[in-house]
Amino acid sequence: MSDIWTWHGGALDAAKRHFGTGVEPWIDLSTGINPHPWPVPDDLAIDWQRLPEPELLQQLEAAASVYFGVAAEHVCAVPGTEIGLRLAGRLIGGSAHHVAPSYRTHGEMIAGSTATEWDGDAQSGQTLILANPNNPDGRLLKPEQLSELLRTRADGQWLLLDEAFADSDPAISMTPMVSETELLLIFRSFGKFFGLAGVRLGFVLGPPSILAALRAQLGAWPLSTAAIAIGTAAYRDRDWIAATRRRLHDDAARLDLMLERSGYRPIGHCPLFRLIETEEAQSLFDRLTRASILTRPFADQPHWLRFGLPPDQAAQARLERALGHG
Repeated sequence: MSDIWTWHGGALDAAKRHFGTGVEPWIDLSTGINPHPWPVPDDLAIDWQRLPEPELLQQLEAAASVYFGVAAEHVCAVPGTEIGLRLAGRLIGGSAHHVAPSYRTHGEMIAGSTATEWDGDAQSGQTLILANPNNPDGRLLKPEQLSELLRTRADGQWLLLDEAFADSDPAISMTPMVSETELLLIFRSFGKFFGLAGVRLGFVLGPPSILAALRAQLGAWPLSTAAIAIGTAAYRDRDWIAATRRRLHDDAARLDLMLERSGYRPIGHCPLFRLIETEEAQSLFDRLTRASILTRPFADQPHWLRFGLPPDQAAQARLERALGHG
């Protein structure tokens, strides 16, 4: 498979063009994005006629810093984690390894970076790029394992840690280790946990000297007024955040039961997705598309199929029928 949906999720329009619109509305389970987004208030003040004031950006970074548990000086907002990863990679440079499989961008952050499998003692002597939890297999390294990786970093050998899926469990995050001296950059996504990928908001956490160089590349107005307003309000919404963490774990457990009833046991997971391995992955993907359900296949792993969380009971029922050849 070499179609667009094999190298990133969310390619719903391409799937519709290829497979047809179908009788029922399409259900997009190809992403790891929360299907229950943070409810943007109707009265949220957004001034569309003015460039965002620097103070508003500072308020966003302050709200995010409280959420992440770090000082605001260690937080830099970026217009999507994708851009943050690429710009930070240019700043760090040098030789690097990226742990695979994972995000395609990780292999493009630093020129000449080579892929390596995680074996518990990933390549030393070079900057290391990895995700925790990992996508798509959900591999999760404990903070003490990552602390050991940091301890063994030599001068110029950074740990670039993508925590796009860490929001559902703050205990797994390495944000407490961020400091002026640690060779650690952490990348956090807003869109996945808060379910608003279209806002295009992310964060880089690290030493202020690196963040200053990053800001210089971003320029004077890196974010839209809407992204700043939405992000600031969402990170301050503690009740929604706590309730969503509980809900995602419950929804993921229901998806587990559904997959197991259909004969598929997840081999990888985090609260926003489940990964199965089966020799019939291609035929299962095709069968689900005939039911207007898009999942996430992988060109380089033809026996894998990833499922995002169904958004409601009706979608759960449709997925279970399709999994059962219904």
